[in-house]
Amino acid sequence: MSQSYRVAILGATGAVGTELLILLEERNFPLSELKLLASPRSAGGTIQFRGQDLPIEAVCAESFKDVDIVLASAGGSVSKTWVDTIVAAGAVMIDNSSAFRMNAETPLVVPEVNPQAARIHKGVIANPNCTTILMVVAIYPLHQVQPIQRIVASTYQSASGAGARAMEEVKTQSAAVLRGEEPKPEILPYPLAFNLFPHNSPILENHYCEEEMKMVQETRKIFDDPNLRITATCVRVPVLRAHSEALNLEFGQPFDVDKARSLIAQAPGVTLVEDWQKNYFPMPIDASGKDDVLVGRIRQDISHSNSLDLWLCGDQIRKGAALNAVQIAELIIEKNWLKPS
Repeated sequence: MSQSYRVAILGATGAVGTELLILLEERNFPLSELKLLASPRSAGGTIQFRGQDLPIEAVCAESFKDVDIVLASAGGSVSKTWVDTIVAAGAVMIDNSSAFRMNAETPLVVPEVNPQAARIHKGVIANPNCTTILMVVAIYPLHQVQPIQRIVASTYQSASGAGARAMEEVKTQSAAVLRGEEPKPEILPYPLAFNLFPHNSPILENHYCEEEMKMVQETRKIFDDPNLRITATCVRVPVLRAHSEALNLEFGQPFDVDKARSLIAQAPGVTLVEDWQKNYFPMPIDASGKDDVLVGRIRQDISHSNSLDLWLCGDQIRKGAALNAVQIAELIIEKNWLKPS
């Protein structure tokens, strides 16, 4: 990476945008220029980066002139508004929204799992949903050795998945409850402090919510297996940051537990966390701020000889969003895949 690149962050003031800035600095990303783009409401301020105060600009058509990579994390409607302008300017948009994930011409990429997919882009590469990213990083080492036939996923999703304002709302609600007051939901539909509820994305005709179907459809696309059987139940829990998932994996034949543990322990982007004597396994407080997905409690499913159970925790803002986007940017630079194929 001796060459340097011009990067724009679209949605620079949000929770993921803030994390993108941290990661670009921590990973010494090869930058020649960094533009911070946001809505007119957020424009005019500055954010410190590498010891300098960078201005926050209101996004406009001219924002993408002479930009190589756009890290977009301002929501699907914003991404759809600016995608044609970005691509026409010759930049690659790595998009964190759901706007283009299931588009047949848009690669959906997790660098530890399907890096080769990034090569065939037409100016847009999609970042998968946070729960999908965390899950596939953890289970792909097993899927490579013995294809997974069915996944039963239960997620325990923190407030961070709903953005910075939702995280603040949980703090405010928790303080209110401890004062004996009624917690007031504004960002989320129901009080989350000392409570939990099924994921707040829209309920679809099949009675699954949007978040659950994202896990189903995106995993099939990333694994390039349209017939992979997946079911998911997604729940919002009163955790500030980092999501957790309980997974049941069914294979075509028994999968040795020790072999599974060894494969996961050696996999990129994963840390094995298991202390059976102390009943110590991954927790959100341990995963927060970490790059790796923490995996543990790998065990034989006593109800099915061909199935394993495991538990994971991962930082939704980091690996579940910002880090994956930066890794995609690093990948296309390293492989010289910036230009559309």
